[in-house]
Amino acid sequence: MIQVQDTLISDDLFEVQFICDLCKCKGQCCVDGESGAPITQEEFTAINEILPEIWDDLSPKAQELIKEQGIAYTDTDGELVTSIINGEECVFTKFDENGICKCTIDSAYREGRTSVQKPISCHLYPVRLQNYADFTAVNYHRWSICQPALKLGRRESLPLYKFLREPLIRRFGESWYEEVCEVAKLLEEKK
Repeated sequence: MIQVQDTLISDDLFEVQFICDLCKCKGQCCVDGESGAPITQEEFTAINEILPEIWDDLSPKAQELIKEQGIAYTDTDGELVTSIINGEECVFTKFDENGICKCTIDSAYREGRTSVQKPISCHLYPVRLQNYADFTAVNYHRWSICQPALKLGRRESLPLYKFLREPLIRRFGESWYEEVCEVAKLLEEKK
């Protein structure tokens, strides 16, 4: 573990090479899992505010479930997570003509229809954050569905912290990310 500011970062962020390969995995991380994507209370509020803008992008099943239970629920770990359809896909998923799962929130943001980005937990995946009293742990989550991403990452020699540059900066800030890059350079020199 490496400390940067008020975070403890797993060595995996520097050692694991990773690039999402949606053509191969089809965005399965938005469909499989034990519960929905973790969201903050602020994200919950923001997503509810943009719901009218993305409503027509949602599947009929998603619309029905949101009407019944809302966009999120508290899972068995006590965490606020996005609602999921039939214990599977997130209510904000949509599938393109190639069967690739995409996020309606992210699509609306990238199209300039909203200023709300997808939840940070989704943006950071396969990194998971665990908040403690004095620090935040930044860990790599291993999942077999990400094998294509590991293969592509190795082929392109792209470490996880570089692949996740945008969401890491979004969550921790530019100066934090610059320190992470300095740590990476020092680690590389030690090899």
